[in-house]
Amino acid sequence: MEQIRRRRVLLPEHGLVPATIAVDGGRIAAVEAAPDDSASAGRIDTILVPAFVDLQSNGVEDVDVWASALAADDGSWDRLDDLLIDRGIGTWCPTLVTAAADNYADAMSYLTQRPVDERRPRIAGVHLEGPFLGSANGAHRRDLVSRPVIDFFDALPHLPLMVTMGVEDEHAPETIRELVRRGITVSIGHTRPNRSSYEDAIDAGARMVTHLHNAMSGMAHREPGLATWALNDDRVIAGLIADGVHVHPDVVRLTFRCKPDGVALVTDSVATRRGTAGPTAVRVVDGAPRLADGTLAGSASTMSDGLRVCRAAGVPLDLALRAATTTPARAIGRDDVGVIRVGARADLVELNEDLNITAVWLGGLRLR
Repeated sequence: MEQIRRRRVLLPEHGLVPATIAVDGGRIAAVEAAPDDSASAGRIDTILVPAFVDLQSNGVEDVDVWASALAADDGSWDRLDDLLIDRGIGTWCPTLVTAAADNYADAMSYLTQRPVDERRPRIAGVHLEGPFLGSANGAHRRDLVSRPVIDFFDALPHLPLMVTMGVEDEHAPETIRELVRRGITVSIGHTRPNRSSYEDAIDAGARMVTHLHNAMSGMAHREPGLATWALNDDRVIAGLIADGVHVHPDVVRLTFRCKPDGVALVTDSVATRRGTAGPTAVRVVDGAPRLADGTLAGSASTMSDGLRVCRAAGVPLDLALRAATTTPARAIGRDDVGVIRVGARADLVELNEDLNITAVWLGGLRLR
């Protein structure tokens, strides 16, 4: 049984406190918290948190999720796993953006049949960010966006874990209700609904908003939109890209003030070195991937980058850390990852004062 002692450990009951974690059989076997700082003797002066949970990632560096899945390219996927470990990701949702409808079945087959390996990040399930978007398509190809129909999901070999949907369409609530019945997390995104459409989607079971403030109606003081309603709604978890480009730091801070326990940081990373976000060509300009016309198309950010942006914006560190770990896990109904408690998977990340990753454990195995 391995014991890990650190001066600051993110615990659900205490925040960042000195603690000792016992790991056995890939799980956390015991947690000994010592909230009194005098009990820090012998503990290393770094931060220990659950491995990050990323609900939205389209690729990293030279590996694109769509391309690798369609090609069933195991070599690219092994490289992607290594890149994710370097970034402290323990659990994640490979994300398929809007593409031709007949491509989804093959990609889903590959992604859902990847072998489980304790030395690799776990795929919680697939996130379909399209094709059922609304009027705010952003970087998604408008010609490939379609109305929400349940037949699309009936034709897939496996169900996704998460679906981003626009909710302007009158059929959206019935589709959301059926997806939720099947155990799928529905996130409202790429849409400019009226208040009635928003409430209908929430009543049908939608419980997330995809990359809050981006590709949606916003916070105009005389015309509130989706961003405003989500900030005021405790039923909703808000995905947030904190890369310093998509959302101004002042708005990052405001978002956490409105929803201290309701923000899920996402990287929305894309294959920047490959120059693609699924079927779309991108290039990095002014710190973020963009289309030729300047439209933002994902990020070049890591979760550690997001934590640094949050801290610089004045977000308390423990809140930012929960947003990268516990809250996204809660959004997809997982209580065995994203948290340091007895029985949870021993997926852990150690950070230094600059919030750089200095160690990674997956399933109790130290990999970095």
